[in-house]
Amino acid sequence: MEYKFNVEFLPEAMKFIDIIPIKDKEKILYNIWKSRILIDPELFKKLTETIWEFRTLFNGKHYRLFAFWHKKNGIETIVICTHGIIKKKIKTPVKEIEKAEKLRDDYLKNI
Repeated sequence: MEYKFNVEFLPEAMKFIDIIPIKDKEKILYNIWKSRILIDPELFKKLTETIWEFRTLFNGKHYRLFAFWHKKNGIETIVICTHGIIKKKIKTPVKEIEKAEKLRDDYLKNI
C-alpha cells in the first residue's frame, strides 16, 4: 500500500489529540490514515491556499485538525498538523484558520 503523504504533528496538535477520549482519538487517527491513501474532501479538505483540515465526525462531535503541506526534496510529501478544535458552528472559524497560518509561518521560519 502506497501512501500519498506522511503526517507530522506540531506540539499543539499533539496536546489536542492527547486530551480527547480514546475512541474519538482512534477515529481521528483512522481517518488520517485513510486520507493518506485516498484524498477524500470529506476527510481532508483544502480551506485556503495553504491551509487544509482533517475532518472527523464521531459521536456527534465535529473534530478538525488544521494542517499544511511541506516539501521534502522539492515534493509535497509531508502534511504538518498545527492544532485541533471541536467545531461548534457550521462555518470553520476564521480565527482558527489564521492561527494555523501563523503556526505554519513559525514552523517554516524555524526549519
